[in-house]
Amino acid sequence: MHKETENTIRKFCLEGLSLSPGERISGELELAGGKFSLPAAVVRGTEEGKTVVITAGIHGGEYVGIQAAVELSQSLKPELLQGTVIIVKAVSRRAFEHRAGSMGTEDGRNLNREFPGDSQGSETQQLAWAISEELFGAADYYIDLHSGDDYEQLAPYVYYAGKASPEVVEASRKMAEQVDVPYMVRSTVSTGGAYNYAASRGIPGVLIERGGMGTWTPEEVQSTKRDVRSILCSLGIYRGQRGYRTYYPLDVSDIVYQAAEHTGFWYPRKMPGDLIRGGEELGVVRDYEGELLEVCRAEYDGVILYQTGSLQVLEDGPMIAYGRIVRRHDDRKERITEYWTKRSESFLEQRRAELDSPLARRWMERIEEQIGTGRRLKILDVGCGSGFFSILLARRGHEVIGTDLTPEMVVNSRKLAGEQQAGCKFLVMDAEALDFDDETFDVVISRNLTWTLPDAEKAYTQWCRVLKPEGILLNFDANYGASDFSDTSELPENHAHFEVGDEMMRECEEIKRQLPISTYMRPAWDLEVLGRTGLERFEIDLGVSKKVYLEKDAFYNPTPMFMICGKKGNTV
Repeated sequence: MHKETENTIRKFCLEGLSLSPGERISGELELAGGKFSLPAAVVRGTEEGKTVVITAGIHGGEYVGIQAAVELSQSLKPELLQGTVIIVKAVSRRAFEHRAGSMGTEDGRNLNREFPGDSQGSETQQLAWAISEELFGAADYYIDLHSGDDYEQLAPYVYYAGKASPEVVEASRKMAEQVDVPYMVRSTVSTGGAYNYAASRGIPGVLIERGGMGTWTPEEVQSTKRDVRSILCSLGIYRGQRGYRTYYPLDVSDIVYQAAEHTGFWYPRKMPGDLIRGGEELGVVRDYEGELLEVCRAEYDGVILYQTGSLQVLEDGPMIAYGRIVRRHDDRKERITEYWTKRSESFLEQRRAELDSPLARRWMERIEEQIGTGRRLKILDVGCGSGFFSILLARRGHEVIGTDLTPEMVVNSRKLAGEQQAGCKFLVMDAEALDFDDETFDVVISRNLTWTLPDAEKAYTQWCRVLKPEGILLNFDANYGASDFSDTSELPENHAHFEVGDEMMRECEEIKRQLPISTYMRPAWDLEVLGRTGLERFEIDLGVSKKVYLEKDAFYNPTPMFMICGKKGNTV
């Protein structure tokens, strides 16, 4: 086996380092005049911009971040970078190589408690000082990659700097919001931790926690890499796509970092990520005879962030950490509404033209194959947009109510229905919170809506609730999560998306990637959810597009659409 010798490893310092546009170097970064030599890489983009410092291995036994840093140093594409990324793969290199966990091998100190460090102090304090002076001196933004220690289990979450100027705190929070984890925590200190101290110097920063117990998995590494790329994209430093989101992180406040009062055997009752109630028993500590030494109880309702996962706990050592969940406002619906408001006028023109095209007849054929003809039905068109389906169905004599979250869409629906002399009613309403009584409609229909919803399962539950027994739910949608809206290469030159513009399509893509439904396998996921809501006798059509979009014209949809038709059971 070939082993690279010391002489072949490139050594470099940040001071005076000059890279050409698009250049990447990898080797050993020397700090403090060569006292510390850390595995690192520097990637310079083809365009000028800000500098992001990424560190891993501040704690040498936290492997997810270390492996993610190694892979990021190889996979970030200079041609997509506007700026420079500095990656240190294992800051506590000696602790990593000697399997020493979180503590320095020479002085037993925890590096992430020592910032800004001391040039005349112990080895760990000197390392903190060198990072503070040399790495942070080059940084505009900072990302620190961590895991649970080799004895800690944790739920994935992210810290953001909270003890700095308002501008730095806000920028740090926006970075944290890009991370695909359930929870985020605002730090309340300005020293000790690396990202805390960086923020006190005006550098926005976050610390990502994922993994623990001295292990790592490719899935955890991939998630961390995706989070880093999403942050870089949000900062305008990387032109790749942001990762799809499973979570929209909730704030966790009033963190309790509870230490053990006794050395003994630790028996937790819960797991990281579990919700807890005030007064609830979280675990106990016993001695070798099984005698009770300590009972750990929650001070208040909240969520467990991490806990000791080993059998033993040490007196005054970490045992469990939890905090209150802050049910802050979810602004995704506001972003979605603002986006479709900007597109409402172009939608009006498209639907006006679509009503006079062959697509109108083809769509009605698809619908009437499922709902039949000859009897007047009460129909709810959810997410009606500019009223296309509502108008088609009203023309057939049905009683139709169309709803949409975007007021401008409802205004344009009414306008278009008036032009078409269609007797529809339109209301501003959230598809996830319908303001109708149970069992109101014979049919609930939707087109191209569910992919835009933050909580599609909640919406499906609402739609089934308002259906009468034997009522029909009819949803036309596509697995848009697998498509890139910013890629218009397959669209004809006269397509309506070109009138919208690339910037609007990129914004749509960014919103889509923050919605959990974009990560699901569809329509399999839809069927699983609908099967739990009381629907039965399903029919699936994966070939809708081939029956409707026969021409590559202004209305052509390159993403294959599917139809789900489900019939509600008779509850009588």
